[in-house]
Amino acid sequence: MPYPATQPIAITASATLNRNVHAGNLLNLSAAAGLTITLPASAGTGDMYRLFVLTTVTSNNDIIKVANSTDVIQGTVDIAAAGGVAGVTAGTTTTSDTITMNGTTTGGIIGSYIELTDASLGFWQLSGGLIASGTVATPFSATV
Repeated sequence: MPYPATQPIAITASATLNRNVHAGNLLNLSAAAGLTITLPASAGTGDMYRLFVLTTVTSNNDIIKVANSTDVIQGTVDIAAAGGVAGVTAGTTTTSDTITMNGTTTGGIIGSYIELTDASLGFWQLSGGLIASGTVATPFSATV
């Protein structure tokens, strides 16, 4: 099991997460030009990866994806427009394996967060809250 979290870890470029380094820590995404985060292969460890958008995406996307074509992400996130009180809850499909935050309609504005737990072999459990602008849209797809 990884060591207990000591302080947030800044992520400023694309990265593949490592259980011993990243699990249990707050991961601050700080790349206005976007980045890609690849999760480790799910194994049912119960490890949690908490990702917090500390810098709004202004070009490209913040992308979170699974490590292989077997794993899927299952769960929901709340998405609301910045400064608004009304929002929607977006659910994954049975094939969702990628989360894309574009800095506008699919989240990625500072304050957005995603929590992913290694729930079982082949499954990541998802929860979170995304801050968007304009008409919100689903951040989920199957691209891996």
